Amino acid sequence: MKQQFRLYRRNGGIYYIHDDKTGKQESLHTRERAEASALFAAKTQSHRQAHLNLRLARTYLAATDPMVSKRTWQVPMEELAKTKRGTTLERWQRAIKDKAFDLIRDLPILETQAEHFLKVLNTGTVSTNVFLRRAHNFALDMGWLPWPVVVKRQWPAIEFKEKRAITWKEHCQIIERENNPERKAFYQMAWHLGASQSDLAFLEAENVDWEHHVISFARMKTGSIAIMRFGEDVAEILRDLPGSGPLFPYLRSVRAGDRATEFKQRCNGLDIKGVTLHSYRYAWAERAKIAGYPERFAMENLGHNSKAVHRAYARKAQVELPSLSEYERQRKLFANGVGIEPVAHAITA
Repeated sequence: MKQQFRLYRRNGGIYYIHDDKTGKQESLHTRERAEASALFAAKTQSHRQAHLNLRLARTYLAATDPMVSKRTWQVPMEELAKTKRGTTLERWQRAIKDKAFDLIRDLPILETQAEHFLKVLNTGTVSTNVFLRRAHNFALDMGWLPWPVVVKRQWPAIEFKEKRAITWKEHCQIIERENNPERKAFYQMAWHLGASQSDLAFLEAENVDWEHHVISFARMKTGSIAIMRFGEDVAEILRDLPGSGPLFPYLRSVRAGDRATEFKQRCNGLDIKGVTLHSYRYAWAERAKIAGYPERFAMENLGHNSKAVHRAYARKAQVELPSLSEYERQRKLFANGVGIEPVAHAITA
C-alpha cells in the first residue's frame, strides 16, 4: 500500500508533513527529529486505523479523567444550571427539559458526533439552539470535550422572532379596560419606568425616595443598582399604592410566567398582537431616543446590557427630523421662555 504522507524538513528548520493525496502541507511546529518522527508516526497510524482513533483517545483521556467515558450531556446541563440564580435559574431549569435534548441527554459526551447535534437542532426551536451552544461551550471550557462537536461558524444562525414596543394607544386600551387597581398601576409604572417586570413587581415603598423623587433598587438579573428619577405622573400612581412594604403584593407573589400570561390574556381580549410585558422596555427605549434622551442615560436607566436600548438606538425607533428653519424658530421661542424645547418626532404609519 502506497504511503500517503511524507515527512520533510523545510530549510533545515521546522518539520512538515506532506499529504501526497491532497497536496496539503502541515507544520509539526518542531525542529526536533525525534519529536517530528513521533508525530509523523501518529499521523500515519491514525489514517490507517481510523476506527481505533476514538478508542485510543478515550484510553488516553481516561488516565486523567476516570469519568470521561460515562459523562453524558445531562451533566453539563445540570452543572451549568448551578451557576445561575433567580429567574435565570428558572429559565435554565425549563430549558434543559426541552424534549429535543432527549436525543442526546444520555449520550456520552466523548461519543458525540456532529450529526447528533444537528438532529437536536432540527428537532428543537431557537431556544434549543441557544442553550445547546452554552452547554457545548461549557463542556469545552471544563475539559470534558476535547474538541468542538460543531465548529462555531457551522452552527445554525439564531434567528429570534421580531419584537416590538407597545404603542401608547395599545397601552391606553389596556389601562382603560383593566379593573384591577394593582395590575393597572403595575402597567402604568412599566410604561413610565421601563423596568423589567420582575424588578417592578418586587418594588417596595422603601425603594421610593419622596424627597428627591427617586426610585432605587438592585436589579434581580445583574445585582447592579438602578436609580430612576420620577415625575409627577409617577408620583400620582405611587400615592395610590401601599405606603409601606411591597407596592404590588399580589404580583410579587406569583411567578413571572403567570404575570406574563395575565398580560397576554388582556392583549388577546383587545386583539393586540405581538406584545408582551417586555414590550414596555422597548417602548421606553424608543420614546427616549425620539425625545433626544442621551443613549448613555437610557442605558443607565434600563441597564447597560439592555437589548431594548441597543435595538431602539440602533435602528428601530424611526425619527422624523424637523426642518432646519422650523427648528431654529422653535429654539428662539424656547430661549425666550416661550414654548418647549424642540425635539424630533416619531414617524407614524
